[in-house]
Parts: sequence; C-alpha cells; structure tokens
Amino acid sequence: MDIVRALRIVSIAEATSFLVLLLIAMPVKYMGDQPAGVQVMGPLHGVLFLAYVGMVLVGRGQLGWDLKRTVLALIAGVLPVAPFFVERHWLKPIETARAAA
Repeated sequence: MDIVRALRIVSIAEATSFLVLLLIAMPVKYMGDQPAGVQVMGPLHGVLFLAYVGMVLVGRGQLGWDLKRTVLALIAGVLPVAPFFVERHWLKPIETARAAA
C-alpha cells in the first residue's frame, strides 16, 4: 500500500478515535460511571496515535515535506480534529495527483 494512502487512513482513524474518546467515552465514564469505553478507546487511540506519528516520520521524505510541515503534522496529532485537515488538504491532493499521472 502506498504511504500516502496508508497515512490518509491512519489520519482519519486517529482523529475519529480521539473524538470518540473525548466526546463519548470520557463523558460516559465520568457522568455515567461506566469506564469500559475509555478502557477500550484509550489504548486503541494510543496505538493509532503512535501509528500516525510513525507514518508521518517515515513518510515525510516520500511526501516531500520539509521540517516545518512535518512538525505541523505531528502537532496536528495532538489536536482533536487537525488530522482531518492533514488528510484533506495535504495528503488527498498528493494521492489524487499520483492517481491522475
């Protein structure tokens, strides 16, 4: 699988897991006294976050990203919806251009 496509998938999955953790699992844990959601989503999000960071670092050369863009992509990983931005505005155009070529 192409690094761009793989990073797009991981980016979407990481951002989605972060939102589920913040908006569903944590409120249910603290307001409903049901920690099961966090016990499942926490580790899942952690693995996806590490995959996102690893793929950004490994793929930056193939993506043609300079240090600034790489650091911004890494910072995006700790913001709840920013990986959606990375996927939509930085990765999708690269994949679309490659598919057209």
